[in-house]
Amino acid sequence: MPAKPRPADDEPEKQRDAERTRAEILDVATREFADNGFAGARVDEIAAKTRTTKRMLYYYFGGKKQLYLAVLERAYAGIRALESELDVDHLDPAEAVRRLAELTFDHHESHPDFIRLVSIENIHRAEHIATSTVLPSLANPALDVLTRILQRGRAAGSFRDDVDALDVHMAISAFCFFRIANRHTFRAIFDRDMLDTSRREHHRTMLGDMVVAYLTGDLGPRPAGLTQWDTSR
Repeated sequence: MPAKPRPADDEPEKQRDAERTRAEILDVATREFADNGFAGARVDEIAAKTRTTKRMLYYYFGGKKQLYLAVLERAYAGIRALESELDVDHLDPAEAVRRLAELTFDHHESHPDFIRLVSIENIHRAEHIATSTVLPSLANPALDVLTRILQRGRAAGSFRDDVDALDVHMAISAFCFFRIANRHTFRAIFDRDMLDTSRREHHRTMLGDMVVAYLTGDLGPRPAGLTQWDTSR
């Protein structure tokens, strides 16, 4: 008997199933790697918590290292997409940079797995991220938003001209990252939970205030021999 012809929509449905399965594996793998690190996470455990098999997991990703890199790439792509899509060109530059800082604050608070993954990858000296062909292409579009804000602020005469987008990005990320990554040690030492909901808006506003003040304020006398702050680093 001849085989029955496949329905016309069979291949698109298979593609959708494959995408759902891949997304489910990445969801589970994100939690496993964030909780246990690269060395501690087990592919068997990840497969057991999904609707697929270890064999299929290797089929989709190729191996543990490739799966871990895919998790990292998706985690970074999430925040980079939010940054690059932020519509602030119509805002005053000070308000625009505050919005960008608040976006990072909100993202990091709602994605603690991202913070743990970045911390783990730094323990590995970025050896996995360094092999990514995806992440380098995500960096510049996200920084373009901040660059445009700084350019508008300088043109208006309200922003200093000796910092670049990466400087400001670093300052914003440092505050937001520290708040999540160091929550437990900070609480143990100082008896204050940085994620206490009663202080959330205070911290969110504080971050924006610090960044805006840095870009618009007077930092006082500079070291002898410097006519402007050294930006050659």
